[in-house]
Amino acid sequence: MEKENIEKLFDSLRGSFDTRAPKAGHELRFLEKLNASKGIAPVKKRKKLGWKPFAIAASIALLCTLAFGLYQSEPTLEEQVAHISPEVSRTSFYFSGLIEEQVKALENEGTPQTRQIIDDTLLQLGKLESDYAQLEQDLVNGGNSKLLLSAMITNFRTRIDFLQEVLDTIESIKNLKPYDDTETTI
Repeated sequence: MEKENIEKLFDSLRGSFDTRAPKAGHELRFLEKLNASKGIAPVKKRKKLGWKPFAIAASIALLCTLAFGLYQSEPTLEEQVAHISPEVSRTSFYFSGLIEEQVKALENEGTPQTRQIIDDTLLQLGKLESDYAQLEQDLVNGGNSKLLLSAMITNFRTRIDFLQEVLDTIESIKNLKPYDDTETTI
C-alpha cells in the first residue's frame, strides 16, 4: 500500500519537479551558508583561470617565434662576400666612396650642354654596377675567387677612370668659348 501512495504522490507532482542543473558555484554557496550557520569561517574561493590566458600567451609566443624567424633571415649578398673575402669588403667601401664623390661632382656639373653626357655616363655606370653585382653573385656561388676578385677590382677601377674622363671632358666643354663671328674681319 505504501508503494501505491508514493506512486500517487509522484504522479500528482509530475511536471513540477525542478530538473534544471544548479547555477555555477552552487556547491560553494551551499557550503558557505552551512558553515555560516555552524559559525565556521568561510572557505576561500579559488578562481579558475580558464583557457583564455593560456590562448593569449600561446598567441604571443607564436608571434614572437615568427618575428624572430623573419629577423634571422639569410645574410645579404654583401655580407656573404665579406665572409668569403674581408679584403673585398674594405676595398669595396673605399672605392664606393671615391665613386660616390665623383658622381656627385659629375651631377654638380650639369648644364644644358653637358646634360646628355652626364645621363649617358650614369647609364653606363649602372651597367658597370650590375656587372659588379653579378661578379659578387658568382663569388658567393663558388667561382674562381682569385679571378673574380681581380675582376671586381678592375670593375671599380674602370668606373673611377670612366668618371674621371667624363669629368675632364665636361671641363673641356665648359672651357670652350662660343665662337663669335661678329668681331672677325676678313
